[in-house]
Amino acid sequence: MKPSTSRMLSRIKSVYMFISERGTVTTEQLVDEFGITQRTIQRDLNVLAYNDLVESPSRGKWTITEKKVKLTS
Repeated sequence: MKPSTSRMLSRIKSVYMFISERGTVTTEQLVDEFGITQRTIQRDLNVLAYNDLVESPSRGKWTITEKKVKLTS
């Protein structure tokens, strides 16, 4: 796996964990927490949403779904 792909997957996992720990977060909170652009965080959220791991109950807010996930290191 390319290093850039590994970094992206690691970041997406961290984003998922951050949302999971806090319940509901805003896109802006994610941008601030991870120090990346809004466009990058949106791409990460799109990956998570495509895999039915997060949802947006209202514009700009994110929460995890009830889909079970096994997290590995």
